[in-house]
Amino acid sequence: MIEITFSAFSFLKQKCKEKGLSCSNAKMEIPENMSVRNLIEYLHLDDNDVEAVFINHKILSKDTVLNNADKVAIVPPGGIPNHIAAYIGKN
Repeated sequence: MIEITFSAFSFLKQKCKEKGLSCSNAKMEIPENMSVRNLIEYLHLDDNDVEAVFINHKILSKDTVLNNADKVAIVPPGGIPNHIAAYIGKN
């Protein structure tokens, strides 16, 4: 097992709370070699509800494998401000 710090934003935060999950800088133990996509499934969230993933303050692919002590934040569609979305090519 590894430990990550997990956060969710906008309606994803509410979905996590409804499932009884902590989602604001929450320490979470997960299996080793888990990708972000696997984490989304592990949390019983819909992959389409996640537009962007920040790992250690960088936007990375959902296929990125998580490491011990990673800081992971998931953002729903429309949850990225326009000026940032334009910068990363989302607009």
